[in-house]
Amino acid sequence: MRPIDLAREHGLSSQAVRNYEQAGALPPAERTASGHRVYTARHAAALRAFLALVQASGHRPALEIMTALHADDVERALALLDGAHAQLLRDRSTLDTVAQAAGALTGEGDTAEAAGSKSARGAGTRGTGTGDTRAGGVARLRDAPGRDLRIGELAARLEISPATLRAWEDQGLIAAPRERGSGQRLYPPAQVRDAELVHLLRRAGHRLEDIALVLDQVRSMGETSSVRTALEASRRQVTARGLALLEASAALAAYVRPEATSLRR
Repeated sequence: MRPIDLAREHGLSSQAVRNYEQAGALPPAERTASGHRVYTARHAAALRAFLALVQASGHRPALEIMTALHADDVERALALLDGAHAQLLRDRSTLDTVAQAAGALTGEGDTAEAAGSKSARGAGTRGTGTGDTRAGGVARLRDAPGRDLRIGELAARLEISPATLRAWEDQGLIAAPRERGSGQRLYPPAQVRDAELVHLLRRAGHRLEDIALVLDQVRSMGETSSVRTALEASRRQVTARGLALLEASAALAAYVRPEATSLRR
């Protein structure tokens, strides 16, 4: 087969096929006396496997898997494929964590109900206040103030110590610009909301690293309702990647198994 014969199946150019071979995604092709490449069914199977892997996990991981195979390092290729599956599992776990925490913000799900009952049991005890409003007994974020707050004001609003706010700042959860001249911390309304969000989720039992994930979503999407929309889109993407990885694994198996490829030579 010529480069164009492989390229047509995937809507590629002949040069793209040659580039993939040069990069190691395809095994080296034999040459005619005039120097033209000659591809076989094995090269066609390799190209199918490579492009399926690109769709599932990206160009670089796909190329690493194929070059490992062509270096006769099957164990490394399989380990890299296992890594792609493991990444999908981590992404699903992250989405579950963010969804659970976002549910606590809006009073949805078991986590929010647990937070509400826990706060009800601790009502009237110093240090358990949230600086929040309530609807149906569920803690919710208050409207942000219309001005910057000093650290003492924010601590009083949340009924926590200033040291806790400083600790959250050290961990990168919130930020406080310093007032010119005095050097005192000033929390703008957006940071006040973030601090209230951190406090609410901590009361619901979430870890700081999980709260950081929620903060990233809230900051990028604007509000918790948008977070839910982003989560739904992210779940669809993870599902699509999972199905693509399944198809890529099948294409890779067809390429790796000698009995599957030798019949097409």
